[in-house]
Amino acid sequence: MKKVPERTCTGCGVSKPKQELLRIVKDKENNISIDLTGKKNGRGAYICTDVKCIDKLIKSNRLAKVFECNISNEFYEDLRDVVAKLSK
Repeated sequence: MKKVPERTCTGCGVSKPKQELLRIVKDKENNISIDLTGKKNGRGAYICTDVKCIDKLIKSNRLAKVFECNISNEFYEDLRDVVAKLSK
């Protein structure tokens, strides 16, 4: 039986299978992007595809702490749009 890789949501802290989470990546040039494929190069953080988790992420400023840089409000709006499309 093959082991399913699990990751922890940065928003709520719950471990889930990697395929159920959305990956956010910081590359070498310090660009933050949403990785829908899960294969982009760079430091990754995972989040549930739930708006509540995004709200927790924004409120606690965890993503900025994980990547050690400031995250723009536009990125959070883009993230919210992507999660809204995925949850439908």
